[in-house]
Amino acid sequence: MSLFSVFNVAGSGMAAQSLRLNTVASNLANADSVAGTPEAAYRAREPLFSAVQNRLAGGGDAPGEGVQVLGVTESQAAIPSRYEPGNPLADADGYVYSSNVNPVDELVNMISASRSYQNNVEVMNSTRQLMQKTLDLGK
Repeated sequence: MSLFSVFNVAGSGMAAQSLRLNTVASNLANADSVAGTPEAAYRAREPLFSAVQNRLAGGGDAPGEGVQVLGVTESQAAIPSRYEPGNPLADADGYVYSSNVNPVDELVNMISASRSYQNNVEVMNSTRQLMQKTLDLGK
């Protein structure tokens, strides 16, 4: 793996963590939303990632070449309901359905994504410094 491919790996990692942070932000923004039916209630979302590997002509695997976003899934956890007959969104029985977002889990996910993003930035900076020092040796 050349030093240039390190930039591809770290860059794709940064893009993946940026998507993860955006998903967390969307989940937190909708954590307190309510709906009139369980189907209309907001469901927590989570991105799915996969490692991308560079295949050599001989069929062997080279070191990883980054991260690929496979998609965003919705949580299948139960939708909580509460009795609020005065709410305009309440169904005929007086229940409203809130999102299944767990704010504590989302905050932990946000911290993890933020640190992973920072680590990828450090990898890029370290690689840049190594390349710069290598060029300085030739002077």
